[in-house]
Amino acid sequence: MSALSSLFSQIDLSVIDWGEVGDATLETLAMTGGSLFFTVLLGLPLGILLFLTNRRQLLEQRGLYLVLSLVVNVLRSVPFLILLIMLIPFTLWLVGTSLGVTGAIPPLVIGTAPFFARLTESVLREIDRGILEACTAMGARRRQIIFGALLPEALPGLLAAVTITAITLMSYAAMSGVIGGGGLGDLAIRYGYQRFQTEVMVVTVAILVVLVQLLQFFGDRLVLRFTRK
Repeated sequence: MSALSSLFSQIDLSVIDWGEVGDATLETLAMTGGSLFFTVLLGLPLGILLFLTNRRQLLEQRGLYLVLSLVVNVLRSVPFLILLIMLIPFTLWLVGTSLGVTGAIPPLVIGTAPFFARLTESVLREIDRGILEACTAMGARRRQIIFGALLPEALPGLLAAVTITAITLMSYAAMSGVIGGGGLGDLAIRYGYQRFQTEVMVVTVAILVVLVQLLQFFGDRLVLRFTRK
């Protein structure tokens, strides 16, 4: 505690460029929000497909499931920092730059979409199988079962999965500062690490902690709002 108190007593907040901190915070939020949108857009259908093609499900196809599962596991097993570097040529081809908010979004999406797909699959597995069997017995079509029963029943769990993914994305967005991705991570590296400005490092960490707490709070509120039990 004494070491921590000594650290904070040496921090001079007057040397911080708060305008730059504000811009970096907005960049982090933009990276997190933009990549979260595309992560859900890609990861949700992939997670549903993983669930439906698994054993004893509506679209059971063991071969397809194993292929999809392998791809998801491979992408999830690559450390994100390595993935960032590996995807630089692809990012340059896709968006024309590997720097800034625009250059950070593609690797963020590729890194977290498989993670969200697995979370989606796990949420769907927790649904009472009797609901799906009842829908099938009543003659409901597959589309009706998926969109009329499966997804509405899984909504609270999916919202919790989105919250977890958003928090993961925020930490990844900060990590993207290593390759010039912008945001709070880039600010912490350029000033806090390379220029030994402890004040900047402490402030960026504090802002990230606050943002994560806010994401968790609002995510939990949404889950409670849509929970039927």
